[in-house]
Amino acid sequence: MMSVAPTDPQSRLVLAIDFATPSLASSFIERIGAPPIIYKIGLELIYAGGLPLAAELIAAGRDVFLDAKLLDIGHTVERACASVAAMGAALVTVHASDPKTLAAAVRGRDGSKLKILGVTVLTNLGADDLIQQGHALSPEDLAVQRARLARDAGLDGVVASGWEAGRIKRELGRDFLAVIPGIRPQGAGKGDQMRVMTPTEAIHVGADYLVIGRPITQSADPAMALQGVVQEMTAAFEKPPRRPTD
Repeated sequence: MMSVAPTDPQSRLVLAIDFATPSLASSFIERIGAPPIIYKIGLELIYAGGLPLAAELIAAGRDVFLDAKLLDIGHTVERACASVAAMGAALVTVHASDPKTLAAAVRGRDGSKLKILGVTVLTNLGADDLIQQGHALSPEDLAVQRARLARDAGLDGVVASGWEAGRIKRELGRDFLAVIPGIRPQGAGKGDQMRVMTPTEAIHVGADYLVIGRPITQSADPAMALQGVVQEMTAAFEKPPRRPTD
């Protein structure tokens, strides 16, 4: 199981290419120069015929993150992960709510290089939302509980907000990957997200990979916006946060 993040900050940037069609996504990737980052293809693009685009990116040597958020009986998830592994994707997501499903996902990759990430608590949910869903735990406690299920099942890491990443790292180990969505550069709007952080804040609490979409894809100059995020990430990795005694 591969569970160590790369050292190059740019290769830790996950760009969510959430477009309505593969042609729009492909045009955008060409516009930004197809940098060696990780390209996340989510449900919107998957169901709009985005899997051939994923295959093209993989064939071109790019890392692809299929954000499929798998949740089904074990056999189905196992076979789905086997298909994703055969495609050559770098990462895939599975909802981290059922140990049997998580174990099936791990069986499905069958020795491939595919990294499997457990989705803990979506970043657009707050405590009131979880209460409505019947959860008594806070977003942080539920995220850590699900992260522990993922680790014990053999997953490589989890998708969790930066608000939970520090505790997940402390309790589950530094090699257990924390992939952080809801990243918003300073001054950017939250959109429909609730538990957000800047790139610097997320890295300083232990993020291994940062997921960012609309602040780049909807920018007037997306190439410059992407480069700005990479520069901020580089500075954050090179200069850890000051401690109170520093």
